[in-house]
Amino acid sequence: MATLPVLPLTDAVLLPGMVIPVTLDPTTQAAVDAARATGDKELLAVPRIDGEYGSVGVVATIEKVGRLPSGEPAAVIRGLARARIGSGVPGPGAALWVEATALDEPAPAGRARELAREYRALMTSVLQQRGAWQVIDAMERMTDLSELADSAGYAPWLSLTQKTELLAAPDVTARLELLVGWVREHLAEQEVTEQINSDVREGLEKSQREFLLRQQLAAIRKELGEDEPDGSADYRSRVEAADLPEKVREAALREVGKLERASDASPEAGWIRTWLDTVLEMPWNTRTQDNTDLAAARAVLDADHAGLADVKDRILEYLAVRNRRAERNLGVVGGRGSGAVLALAGPPGVGKTSLGESVARALGRTFVRVSLGGVRDEAEIRGHRRTYVGALPGRIVRALREAGSMNPVVLLDEVDKLAAGYAGYAGDPAAALLEVLDPAQNHTFRDHYLEVDLDLSDVLFLATANVVEAIPGPLLDRMELVALDGYTEDEKVAIARDHLLPRQRERAGLTAEEVTVADDALALIAGEYTREAGVRQLERALAKILRKVAVALADDPAPVRVDAGNLARYLGRPKFTPESAERTAVPGVATGLAVTGAGGDVLFIEATTMEGEPGLTLTGQLGDVMKESAHIAWSYLRSNGRRYGLDPNALAGRRIHLHVPAGAVPKDGPSAGITMVTALASLVTGRPVRPEFGMTGEVTLSGRVLPIGGVKQKLLAAHRAGLTEVIIPKRNEPDLDDLPAQVREALTVHTLSDVADVLALALRPAEIGTEPVDGPALAAV
Repeated sequence: MATLPVLPLTDAVLLPGMVIPVTLDPTTQAAVDAARATGDKELLAVPRIDGEYGSVGVVATIEKVGRLPSGEPAAVIRGLARARIGSGVPGPGAALWVEATALDEPAPAGRARELAREYRALMTSVLQQRGAWQVIDAMERMTDLSELADSAGYAPWLSLTQKTELLAAPDVTARLELLVGWVREHLAEQEVTEQINSDVREGLEKSQREFLLRQQLAAIRKELGEDEPDGSADYRSRVEAADLPEKVREAALREVGKLERASDASPEAGWIRTWLDTVLEMPWNTRTQDNTDLAAARAVLDADHAGLADVKDRILEYLAVRNRRAERNLGVVGGRGSGAVLALAGPPGVGKTSLGESVARALGRTFVRVSLGGVRDEAEIRGHRRTYVGALPGRIVRALREAGSMNPVVLLDEVDKLAAGYAGYAGDPAAALLEVLDPAQNHTFRDHYLEVDLDLSDVLFLATANVVEAIPGPLLDRMELVALDGYTEDEKVAIARDHLLPRQRERAGLTAEEVTVADDALALIAGEYTREAGVRQLERALAKILRKVAVALADDPAPVRVDAGNLARYLGRPKFTPESAERTAVPGVATGLAVTGAGGDVLFIEATTMEGEPGLTLTGQLGDVMKESAHIAWSYLRSNGRRYGLDPNALAGRRIHLHVPAGAVPKDGPSAGITMVTALASLVTGRPVRPEFGMTGEVTLSGRVLPIGGVKQKLLAAHRAGLTEVIIPKRNEPDLDDLPAQVREALTVHTLSDVADVLALALRPAEIGTEPVDGPALAAV
């Protein structure tokens, strides 16, 4: 046991046999001074990692003290033998003195010599890569296995922790086992690094070779008088600098290569430039950030549109789900984004198109409108092949380019006006839309012009249509249908007051102080001057009023107030008045409800009898289905006449004429069935139909009332027409849930399933009505 000053080593580890320089700072200087004062110049070199001393150090002697070439004071020390650190003891000077116990080195045994041979071979491989032949010779001359193992302290690729572990190893066998494992790992790392460096070198050499060849090609073109096509080098740099998906980048670089090889006179060069411009203008990796504030989104939708609760709820549901997925770091599934495809179906003027802009503002996205009315060429959707002169990408690609992002709101306007099923050479555009609007496959949409995959799965598609039946079935199946069935009178007044009037006032150059329109005037305009599902005619009426006010203000600047009392001065007399009581005052007339492209409407069905050949005459431009409904109604009454007090032999030799005004408007569909039965029953019994009743429903030969469509639109039309009681099929009762509360309160809705119940309810009592047709004239009912 010896008492020695401690020399802490923070950035090196000293092993026996090693000679290393140590930079002197106040701590190491104190240890060196203490060792030199003892005469034998010995000290204990101990590694200190992260402020902690190791348990084993090396007894070292000071070879030399001086300065490094950089001018810093340093000492050169040589390691002698391992020693275990004991307890601290007092000593002279500022150094730390400890008791050091020399560690006896056991003789090599067991696998030591095999490990030594393996270690020499591995180290030879490492040193050969570095070209250190002198070190290899020195290592070969080492016969002491302990000396061989401790020489690894010079290896720069061993960390301080590894060298400290080597210092603390109890015998030479353990040290050689550690070294063999470390050298193998180092060789594996070296092999990977060498492979990477080789690949990098090959890439650089290829780039340099391509650059040299391009320079030579440019020189050859210059000598031949064929200057390089304008912009080809610029296109390559633009493609390489652009943020493109990998497959798109590869396709673009292939086209750039063709452009560089193409002659300036070749028409293909122009096609390639146009294609490259289109690709570079596409926002491949650009996406806008969605609004995450549901309350703010609802406020935007409510501010822009009154009513339309179904659409607003659907948009907020979409936004809520997207926000929740983002909070939980749930990415796209199977490459598919979180877009949606909604079909907004309803009559004109209810705000379908303007709703698209509001949805985009609520979501914080860009908005693009694509008009599909009258489109009959499949290439309008999918683009033209590049081989055609004047080829262009399809409207979907152009919409994304215009939007500047891959997740805009795209409004496909008037999708029901496509030339669906067009049998010409141009193909079917509705069929081309099937891939665009299918969330399961539109993440790999391929435009014929671009010929690269385009991800449409983040796009929110809104399609608008007036007549759902005009949309092909497979296309409608890919969209989520949201019906906009029209507004109630109160909603129209609110829309006119909050939206239409301010807009038209601004267009007329008027202010709110100069002209005001009372709510009662707005209600009168909505109820008696316009009868529509939307608000377009209402807006035109307001524009007409304000134009006349502008003329009046030119003569008299006094503020103008328009109310129910003076409305006729601006719009004339009302155009629509309740006429159900007048039309149904005679037997043989019933009030039906229908749906047209402009929304719900009231339909009167008239029947009369006359001398002539027995049978049924139908007029009013009726379609085949509606004609069949009339025959079914007549057959039902003939077979069930006794239930209503009719003589089966009556009306022999007389003809029945059934007419549906207006005669110039084509009509079709089965929903007028019970109305026809009621009109015919009223005729043959002489009992008028109750004027407050309207009805809709399909009839069967057995007298069953079958469900029909468009219940909400029909009931809104009944409410507008002033009817108070409505008959609908029993199986349509769930559709009443969609009806606005104001209309539900104003209408008494009867849900019936048998025609007998319809007739009992709709016909006036016999004592109130007129007498039935008498004598042998009572037709063959």
